[in-house]
Amino acid sequence: MHDVDDWIRYGDELRRPLGLAQKAPESTKLVIVGGGLSGLCVAYRIATKRPDIEIVLVEASDRLGGVISTWNHEGWVCDLAVNATRPHPAFWRLISDLGLEQDFRPSNTDAKSRWIRLNGRQHRLSATTALKIGPFKLWRSMRRGREGGQSVRSVLPHPQIADAMTLGIVNAPSDLVDADFLFPSMTRFGLSPPQKWSAIKRSMRATYPLFTPRRGSIASLKGGMESLIARLGEKVSNLPNVSILLNKEMTAPQAAAKDQGVPLHSVIWTGPIEQDDVQHRLSVFAAGYREEDVGHVPIGYGSLIPDPSVPISGVLHESDVHASPRAPQGHRLFRLMVPHSRWDGDEESIKQASKLLLTSSEPVVFENLGTRAVPSYPPGYLASLQPSSLQYSRAGWFYSGVSITHVVAEAERMADAF
Repeated sequence: MHDVDDWIRYGDELRRPLGLAQKAPESTKLVIVGGGLSGLCVAYRIATKRPDIEIVLVEASDRLGGVISTWNHEGWVCDLAVNATRPHPAFWRLISDLGLEQDFRPSNTDAKSRWIRLNGRQHRLSATTALKIGPFKLWRSMRRGREGGQSVRSVLPHPQIADAMTLGIVNAPSDLVDADFLFPSMTRFGLSPPQKWSAIKRSMRATYPLFTPRRGSIASLKGGMESLIARLGEKVSNLPNVSILLNKEMTAPQAAAKDQGVPLHSVIWTGPIEQDDVQHRLSVFAAGYREEDVGHVPIGYGSLIPDPSVPISGVLHESDVHASPRAPQGHRLFRLMVPHSRWDGDEESIKQASKLLLTSSEPVVFENLGTRAVPSYPPGYLASLQPSSLQYSRAGWFYSGVSITHVVAEAERMADAF
């Protein structure tokens, strides 16, 4: 059981199962498979807490970082995957511990608005959005969601709004997404705090190092999230009890244990592992324009587009949001999210959709940044995780979730057990 201090430290993250094998803390040597954000965070947190434990970090590719990468081109800057973080003390602690304080800034206060496109029109997301669903209908469905194992669509009984929410987070329609996974506090999944949640949140706000975030804001790093990977990689590489093996693929936890001569409980696996680790794929485009060509587009965070006839599911206002520049002076940059379930692969169709959603003017820069694979979290997913039966530890996007705060808090929670 967790006490009040634990809840103040991690908040709702304690509702999520921790995929740590029971005997893992007994290890004298750990093998962490996957050199992405999760593997790096786990290695950093455990290695700094326990310098007596030998840690081997194994990565299949020739670089650290996994899905985290940042595109830079003549003053244009855009992240391919995660581009910012929502408020959580665990992430603030990581930034402080890594010495990245000077590069970490809150989002632009003018870019707080978010929109959803319904029936061809933009609607601002706010407290009044609940009126489109119906307050009583929403309350009744949220109560039903506490039964557990429900889809987001059943908890948010407005198909378009529900789809917009899940497409913006996990790139999947709402009937295929676990409500417990996205909203564990709302559905009352897992443990509950020993005090009122409002009191826990007030206490959490007092623990933020660096600066206390505004409600509803986000924060990001100068130059993109790849700077976080660079600093983590540097820190981990310089730890005397850590060794990093690149270009070394492991097919399974059992193979990693055999290769490094450790028991299975000493393996921490941070990537996909089973056939049912289904992934939804999407491509990410960067579209940059002169300010005068998009002056009619209001400053904001971005728009969600649940309409399946439009190949773009979300438009993020990259240069509006961040404190650091993401576009050359006199220009604005937009990040376009394109699910492969909607797209035929023709880039011209994305340009045409951009003209519908943004401006009829031609972009100054238009770049396909690459493809992301987002894990699947079907209804009942969170309840299916049984950490007590794990023979090896699991961490990362496929276990903890797609939010960067989940991954960072998970690593710190794992280190607490050692």
